[in-house]
Amino acid sequence: MGGLNLRSVPRLQLVLSKFVPFIVIGVIFIVLPFIAPPYLQSMLTKVLIYALFAMSLNLIWGYTGLMSLGHAAYFGVGSYITSILIIRYGMDSFWLIILCAIVATAILASIFGIIALRVSGLYFLLVTLALGQLIYFFSLAWRQMTGGNSGIFGVPYPDLGITGISWNATYFYFMVLVILGICSYVMYRILQSPFGQALVGIRENKRRMRALGYNTWLYSYIAFIIAGVFAGIAGVLFSYFLKGTTIAQSGLTTSTIALLIVIIGSTRVFWGPIVGTIIVVLLEYFVSIYLPARWPMILGAIFIISVMFLRGGIGVNLLRLWGRVSYWYGSVKG
Repeated sequence: MGGLNLRSVPRLQLVLSKFVPFIVIGVIFIVLPFIAPPYLQSMLTKVLIYALFAMSLNLIWGYTGLMSLGHAAYFGVGSYITSILIIRYGMDSFWLIILCAIVATAILASIFGIIALRVSGLYFLLVTLALGQLIYFFSLAWRQMTGGNSGIFGVPYPDLGITGISWNATYFYFMVLVILGICSYVMYRILQSPFGQALVGIRENKRRMRALGYNTWLYSYIAFIIAGVFAGIAGVLFSYFLKGTTIAQSGLTTSTIALLIVIIGSTRVFWGPIVGTIIVVLLEYFVSIYLPARWPMILGAIFIISVMFLRGGIGVNLLRLWGRVSYWYGSVKG
């Protein structure tokens, strides 16, 4: 057998069945920009950014059991920090800007977490909604800094401090793809760690976790902050993508879109939000062409239908299908 250890074959199949979905998704996103028209490339960039945003929400909802309606607050703050530092203060360095956004969203999430985690269930949902709207109205009122309803525009492509790069949409797309890959890997390692397993335990049975000696509030609080930071990073990228920031980034509609993405994609599958993002962004694109004024109404209808009929999410069904294919392939090879 050329030195092949037969005992390693089932384990190899298990590893492949676990990581093939990531590989397939990665290959698709690497190849598509070279064959897609410019408008589709722009839409793919938005998909990547919103995928990161939705995955950050899924970290506290799908894995910790904390459903938030104010997650757009961190997305909006990350976007505003970027636009304000560039337009108002002339800061160019992408690394300094993203560091400032991470610190700002971490501080905001740590403050909001102390308030929101005093309650649970429906009350937690309402408190996060109120906190998110607080950021929205604050951004609306602070016109001299945020631009109010007009927003802030004029943000150029990011300055990475690398000479010889002539920035364009394709380069920016691949930068976003790399950042999404890094953030996804970090989130995946967090969720696979003992800390992540404790979060799942809290989601399933908080009382039992308390009885086992876990500080469930502290675990949830840390997860809340981590999710806010990743949402802030997505907001930074979106500011560069949009060439600015509008009040909508921190609004209820943005939080609702993230919820819808996670519901459609699946709260129980790590890569589920990526699938949900592809569906929602594509749908938004076609609706904006034919019925732009009806998008909020259509979004609400999709949200209701998804809650009623897609509780498991598409990601779960795709995972089951892949499991059956892997089992069938293993049986044939055996």
